[in-house]
Amino acid sequence: MQPVCLITGASVGIGAALTRVFAAHGHALVISARRAAQLDALADEIAAAGLARPQVIVADLGAPDGPLQLAQAMQAAGLEPSIVVNNAGFGLLGEAANLDRAQQLAMIDLNIRALTELSLRWLDSVKRHRGGILNVASIAGFLPAPGMAVYHASKAYVVSFSEALHAELKADGVRVCALCPGPVATEFFQRAGLPQGYFPSYLYRSAERVARQGYEGFMAGHRVVAPGGPNRIMTLLPRLLPRRLMLAIMQRRWQRKRWT
Repeated sequence: MQPVCLITGASVGIGAALTRVFAAHGHALVISARRAAQLDALADEIAAAGLARPQVIVADLGAPDGPLQLAQAMQAAGLEPSIVVNNAGFGLLGEAANLDRAQQLAMIDLNIRALTELSLRWLDSVKRHRGGILNVASIAGFLPAPGMAVYHASKAYVVSFSEALHAELKADGVRVCALCPGPVATEFFQRAGLPQGYFPSYLYRSAERVARQGYEGFMAGHRVVAPGGPNRIMTLLPRLLPRRLMLAIMQRRWQRKRWT
């Protein structure tokens, strides 16, 4: 079986930027998402730059059998991950009581269930190749947020899960890292229903910067990477302030934003 780096949610945004960074550093890649055209265009772009063309596998990881179909396609192609990059995910803006319940459960399926399944499925090959797992979380994982309750909770799971795996697998020579960006101007915003200017401008970083710093931190063996000084501070605030106060601050912010 050929060892590869698997990147999910690779068609656009942070996933596409991570694909370019891993490709530039010589990794053999498998990229996956729901949209074949975007994946093929990205693979062609990388090949045109003189780098090895990523192999493309189309899969809907939000579907119950999506991770299994991806795994079967990789096995049929004689591929096994040495590195798994779990980037696929989405968010929704609005109070939990008002958002569609099925969409919120679908968010949990993709952000948590699929990420966990893909993190655990190839642990044997990841250990054998002394590779790693890079899970794309968010600074949202450190903050409870009225107005995006399920999304923030899902990313809190990703941070906690990744940190625990980091400790469990370190002795095996396996890197596990939670990449925790702040806001990044990608199509994530459109799907989530986030208006322009919803987050303070000083928190924004480009997808390219997030991917570059995420790759560097992951390869250096860091447990958590939060690109940008202000975003690193955001991850520390819940440890410095009482949780009740943090929740009150986030609640007031949501109340202001939903009426503007």
